[in-house]
Amino acid sequence: MTAHHRILRVGTRVSLRVHVRTLVVITCLVVAIIGLAVVTLALGDLGVSPLQLPAALFGDTGASSFVVQTLRGPRLLVAIGAGAAFGVSGSLFQRVTRNPLGSPDVIGLMAGASAGAVAFGILWPGVVPLPVGAVIGAIAAIALVYVSTGTGFASPGKLIIAGIGVQAIALSFVQFMLTRIKREQATVLATWLNGSLEARSLDDVGIILVVLGVFGTVALVLSRRLALVEMGDDIADGVGASASRTRTFAVLTAIVLAAGGVAVCGPVAFIALMAPHVARVVARSSSPVVAGLMGAMMLLFADVIVQFVPAPQQLPVGVVTALIGGIFLGGLLMSQWRKGAL
Repeated sequence: MTAHHRILRVGTRVSLRVHVRTLVVITCLVVAIIGLAVVTLALGDLGVSPLQLPAALFGDTGASSFVVQTLRGPRLLVAIGAGAAFGVSGSLFQRVTRNPLGSPDVIGLMAGASAGAVAFGILWPGVVPLPVGAVIGAIAAIALVYVSTGTGFASPGKLIIAGIGVQAIALSFVQFMLTRIKREQATVLATWLNGSLEARSLDDVGIILVVLGVFGTVALVLSRRLALVEMGDDIADGVGASASRTRTFAVLTAIVLAAGGVAVCGPVAFIALMAPHVARVVARSSSPVVAGLMGAMMLLFADVIVQFVPAPQQLPVGVVTALIGGIFLGGLLMSQWRKGAL
């Protein structure tokens, strides 16, 4: 046991080795998410006082209950769930590719998921549900990137160039489909494609919670194996954690998590890229729990901005994350260029 770790014991049979800094960061992120959640429900003309929240959640059937259970509650839960899914997905991609730019945004996965959702929502409606269409589009985009580089995910420069190309193809398909539908449908679809949390429902909450519950758990299970893979393929294979199999499961898990987030709120930009980086800086850990909580807090914070900062018209939340993420990506590219990694 190092000075940075402690052993937590439950009774005489259960013990858990924890990283103290990671535990402190997780606690702070949970407190921040709860605080932002209360702000989301309490501010504005329809806001519900924190003292009235328990009644609005569990017993009241009046206006407060309608606001919490129908208007703002589902939006809040989707923001937390989708942000966490993007954060965990980005963490997995960056660990598998050993590349700080290996994010679903940069390598075309988000655009592919959008194209899949649009194709199965407009071109072949009813063939498969929209979330399944997003997963199919995401898998197709990642497969195309993998083949296009010629070296898989090993070369950061090739990865970015291939990702930009696949993203351009996917977005051109989406734009083409937008020209084939009625103006009202195109307006709604364009808002969704920018990443929006407006008018979320309990069905959306159910989808993201199931995706996050199942594949977030898989990510936790894979985390220890990925740590072994990061030490070298020979070491991982030597202790029974097959490196190639672990990478395959991790990539598939990351794809489903990102596609699940896209299915409920559209391709919200850069959360999957930023959250794992910031999580590693503050926690000095690659824990998927920290990356997920950081993603949830970031998306929730962006949603608070679009809901309550005065503007002529409420912006899609993806516009705010794209503005912040674009600056972050520029700084990251400069950093990698100076290190000679590009």
